[in-house]
Amino acid sequence: MPVPRRFDRRPPERDTTRINERIRVPQVRLIGADGEQLGIVDTPEALKRAQDADLDLVEVAPNNKPPVTRLLDYSKYKYEQEQKQKQARKHQQQVNIREIKLRPKIATHDYETKKGHVERFLKHHDKVKVTIMFRGREQAHPERGRDLLQKLFEDLGGIAVIESAPLQEGRNMSMLLAPSKEVDKLEASASDGEAPAVDGEAPAEAPAPEAPVDEAASAEAPAADAPADDAPAPADAAGDDAPADSTPADA
Repeated sequence: MPVPRRFDRRPPERDTTRINERIRVPQVRLIGADGEQLGIVDTPEALKRAQDADLDLVEVAPNNKPPVTRLLDYSKYKYEQEQKQKQARKHQQQVNIREIKLRPKIATHDYETKKGHVERFLKHHDKVKVTIMFRGREQAHPERGRDLLQKLFEDLGGIAVIESAPLQEGRNMSMLLAPSKEVDKLEASASDGEAPAVDGEAPAEAPAPEAPVDEAASAEAPAADAPADDAPAPADAAGDDAPADSTPADA
């Protein structure tokens, strides 16, 4: 048996902006198409001016007395407003809060792995909640958790700022990290195709073109091998000395 469709019974959203004949007040304050103030005029006269200019009479300030209206192309105006809202939503940045859990006695390899996750989250402009989980007698030494959180913050290399200081709640201690301005600098450097500078200095790998060094080394290699090729072989040297030794014998 087919499942019946569920219809949205809510009424459609209606545009509450009053235009043209929907404006039923006797007088309005009129603004021209170019923004000039035309003063208070009768509503029929304002409608006639809108029709003569092939435009709409749009109520822009209904709470004023008399209401403020303007001559404009309402369809074009509405489309431009929708495009502006769409662009505004596109540029809005949604911030997510990720959580990473550590133990006070975490191994070095696990620590490096978790630190890599934190760096990745921060570079995606997400906030990170780092939680230290205590168990049993570990709760008697909360300073170990604080030291671990401070170490993690220092190892991130300046891409994070502490938004919420370490706070212990029951068996857990949490700290909230947020991306710093260095993340934007890293993105800008990556988009330009350049390695980011550290402390105002040029990166160490940038001024190290190794191609010329390899070419020079390859150019010197034949020169070093040439004397070895031109030099007589050991067997040839022995052959050249043999006639010299045999000459006195023949004599």
